[in-house]
Amino acid sequence: MRYNIFFLFAFIAQFSIAQPDSLYIQKKRIVETPTPKWVNTNKGTLDLNEVAFVNWSSGGSNSISAIVSGKSSLEYSYEDFVWTSALNASYGINQQESEVLKKTNDLLEISSSVGYKRSGSSKWYYSGRLTFSTQFANGYSYPDTSNPISKFMAPGYLFFGGGMEYGKDIKKLSIYLSPLTFKSTYVLDDDLANAGSFGVDPAEYDDDGNIVVPGEKVRQELGILITNYYEVDVAKNVLLKSTANFYTDYLNSFGNIDVNWELLIDFKVNNFINASFGSLLKYDNDVKTLVVIDEDAEEYGESGAKVQWKQLLGIGFVVDF
Repeated sequence: MRYNIFFLFAFIAQFSIAQPDSLYIQKKRIVETPTPKWVNTNKGTLDLNEVAFVNWSSGGSNSISAIVSGKSSLEYSYEDFVWTSALNASYGINQQESEVLKKTNDLLEISSSVGYKRSGSSKWYYSGRLTFSTQFANGYSYPDTSNPISKFMAPGYLFFGGGMEYGKDIKKLSIYLSPLTFKSTYVLDDDLANAGSFGVDPAEYDDDGNIVVPGEKVRQELGILITNYYEVDVAKNVLLKSTANFYTDYLNSFGNIDVNWELLIDFKVNNFINASFGSLLKYDNDVKTLVVIDEDAEEYGESGAKVQWKQLLGIGFVVDF
């Protein structure tokens, strides 16, 4: 009997000593959870292009052009929540022999988006987006540099809305649908606002040419926004990025779609040098074109909106920091 009691106490003592270790292991496995993560990326690029002639029998003009661009992004992720903000800026100039300095590229853009999905296996996000864009300097219809056709905050565009976003790998492929997106167009220059540029209501004049009602400086719209982003490595060191935006307004000419499609192909030479090809296709029904009615009297009239296209090709220096 005494031996039975002794073995019983020995068994209980052994169990009590071993049990905390197994409990500790279990507890350690349970408390492992994802931690909030911040990722910051910065990229600066300088693209140069130069042509020079000396006693060139076929003729030609010396020219030099440059585009400076920078992009900074900050991403926060925690479990099924993602928040991304980005600043994108670029400015380009071109100087040809015996001609005025011309602007070739001008962009200032700030964007922010949030997304939340209900489970880790879901590919659908509840999403909200805000985007603001304008330009740095005056724009002209060259060679005329006396009358600006655009300025800083003339125009400026603000988009704000919410919807759903699909993305199996959201950094590579996403489709965003917002049934309610507010669009504001800002024309904060008196002359351009009075002229009714970029879709705002123009000024009203009396018979003597005096302004009775100043031109509208802000135009508000509410509509549908569809955005698609696609990124793929088409070959070794060749990256293709495509961003397409489609917007139509509920209140004014519903079904008339504004298009903004940007295509960029990066050819990576090494960590510091790359070549790039860019294409930007735009159509905005609110942006009308001017046609010459009487050239001698410098009289112009307004024509309908047209498809706008810009193409860029360059070799540049890249710095990631």
